[in-house]
Amino acid sequence: MSGADGTSNIMSKIDRLLIVRLSAMGDVIHTLPAAQALREAFPNTMIGWVIEERWADLLCAPGTPRRGPRSPQRPLVDWVHPVSLTAWRKSLFTVSTLQQIAKVWNDVRAARYDVAVDLQGALRSALLARWSGAPVVYGAAQPRESPASLWYTRRVIARGAHVIEQNMSIAEAVAQRKMKVPHVEFPRDVEAERRIDQRLSEAGIRAFAILNPGAGWGAKRWPAERYGRVARALAADRVHAILNYGPGEEELAREAEAASEGTATPMKCSISELIALTRAAKLFIGGDTGPMHLAAALQVPVVAIFGPTDPARNGPYRTSDAARRIVLRNPASPTTHARNPQPDEAMLEITVDSVVNAARRLLDESPAEKSFGKGTA
Repeated sequence: MSGADGTSNIMSKIDRLLIVRLSAMGDVIHTLPAAQALREAFPNTMIGWVIEERWADLLCAPGTPRRGPRSPQRPLVDWVHPVSLTAWRKSLFTVSTLQQIAKVWNDVRAARYDVAVDLQGALRSALLARWSGAPVVYGAAQPRESPASLWYTRRVIARGAHVIEQNMSIAEAVAQRKMKVPHVEFPRDVEAERRIDQRLSEAGIRAFAILNPGAGWGAKRWPAERYGRVARALAADRVHAILNYGPGEEELAREAEAASEGTATPMKCSISELIALTRAAKLFIGGDTGPMHLAAALQVPVVAIFGPTDPARNGPYRTSDAARRIVLRNPASPTTHARNPQPDEAMLEITVDSVVNAARRLLDESPAEKSFGKGTA
């Protein structure tokens, strides 16, 4: 296969490689295996990543330098290039915004990347990959936004049903060899782990499950009140329910807490804190959302409640420990990514009992104890 620029695809050496995947949480997590595979294929290559500031903690613990030798706090990439595209668009012509853009872009171009890999497939990510100055830009032949492919010099036919497999096929084109999907490493934030440990200790919480009533849009959300009822059932098994919620999801957490009749504890976390909390959890229950994909990547048992999105593409990815993943989906749910704010009626037919039974199956198979030191990174 030859590139669109007519050059050979055989690359004897890549000294500097740039990954572009801007957002969102679940999508960045789905990109991590491909990035990890590239790290293993090119262990001595300097790897950078352009990412939205909001999600940078998935690559680098807060307070850790975003450039320099890798460490447990920044285990995967050598240089994190954070951007704030949404904020910049709101004040594009202010001096402050222009200075921020210039700094980021001067850093990216000064790195003199040999190869850029767009693993988002959007027009904006393709443009950022091309504007990096890298002479070779990889991307999917049929990206999510078709104009994006115009900016690639190497177009790859993405293979596989799951988005992780599709990202891996692009990484394989860069590495010029077949690769297994690797386990990924997340940053370890000692301070976040200490804070979470303290919050759990103060609340007297030991064995716990994370319940996540939120999701990107209404059609993907199983009713918050039902999460509260699941929490009551788990309490009977001496498993405490922690209700994870993010910005704008406060009402969902309150509704689930009220339905739990005092058996669930709402907990709002930063990304680093959520990584720490998830590492210590016995179980995760939630829909197609970033925290669910985080739990799956950390090898935490998952009960995934799906509606209109396709678990074959977006579900918890199969692993050697696939028995610790249960996906519940009504076959009558339509497969669509339309951001419908109304609940998916077929998803509403998934009962509390079916979720509780799935949770108990996984809890029966789980180790008795987990700790921050023993969780899979």
